[in-house]
Amino acid sequence: MRVTTLMMYQQNMRGITDSQSTWMKYGEQMSTGLRVNRPSDDPIAASQAVVLSQAQAQTAQFASARSFATQRISQEENTLSQVTTAIQSAQEKIVYAGNGTLSDDDRASLATDLQGIRDQLLNLANSQDGNGRYMFAGYNTDTAPFDDTGKYVGGSTNVEQQVDSSRTMVIGHTGDKIFDSITSNAVKEPDGTTSETNIFAMLDSAIKQLNIPVAGDDAAQATAQAAIDKTNRGLRNSLNNVLTVRAEVGTQLNELDKLDALGDDRKLSQTQQMSDLVNVDWNETISNYTMQQAALQASYKAFTDMQGMSLFQLNK
Repeated sequence: MRVTTLMMYQQNMRGITDSQSTWMKYGEQMSTGLRVNRPSDDPIAASQAVVLSQAQAQTAQFASARSFATQRISQEENTLSQVTTAIQSAQEKIVYAGNGTLSDDDRASLATDLQGIRDQLLNLANSQDGNGRYMFAGYNTDTAPFDDTGKYVGGSTNVEQQVDSSRTMVIGHTGDKIFDSITSNAVKEPDGTTSETNIFAMLDSAIKQLNIPVAGDDAAQATAQAAIDKTNRGLRNSLNNVLTVRAEVGTQLNELDKLDALGDDRKLSQTQQMSDLVNVDWNETISNYTMQQAALQASYKAFTDMQGMSLFQLNK
């Protein structure tokens, strides 16, 4: 095949163009810090990076979900701590109310104290979070879960949150499971029947009896004492139930801490994998950039020298 001047010129120009393209590619990698700037740079690495970026996004979503869950559960724990203190105060008042030497005025004073505790518990049962949503209303967060009588009117389902790929946990208990429930091992009534479950009904019964004068009336005193004893048993069961829920909440907070630690490890691992896939190896890239620059300069010189050959001169 006859080699023409045009063919030689085109071949040398193609070599220069290719060298310039490779040199600019290394320059772009140095500028962006990325080895893969477009799928054509490394199709396999690019496809793996897409899958990995989706995994990173999911990891970030679960981290946000755990942050919200931790905040929500911590608020519930703080409220339940106050509920525990209020019930314990009510127990102290009820035990004192069982003293048969109290005057009717003393009993009325205790009734007033218990009414204050009852109002405090109702306020806690209708607690709202920072966004104005009722904490113990289930998914019916726009409506107070307890009415003035202490009846639960909120949602029937606990609020749940997925906090990891295979873990969903309760981040908001419905109020009836806290203020209108007792555990399976609750103390029964002397006749074997189940104890009252609603803490507001317990307190209302005691308050009513304490406001009734019993001085000199043995039958009234016996009725009042029976009501006080029943409330005492009920408060003991309610406190045990609240402490059981608090134990569950504490376990969840501990689990969230562990899941956060695992999530941080997963995030770090994914970041390293992504770096290995698409980030530049600076030593290699700088070396290749320098060598390609030298090769390009050599190509320029060779092309310039070739133009001075007699074959090119004759074709001018």
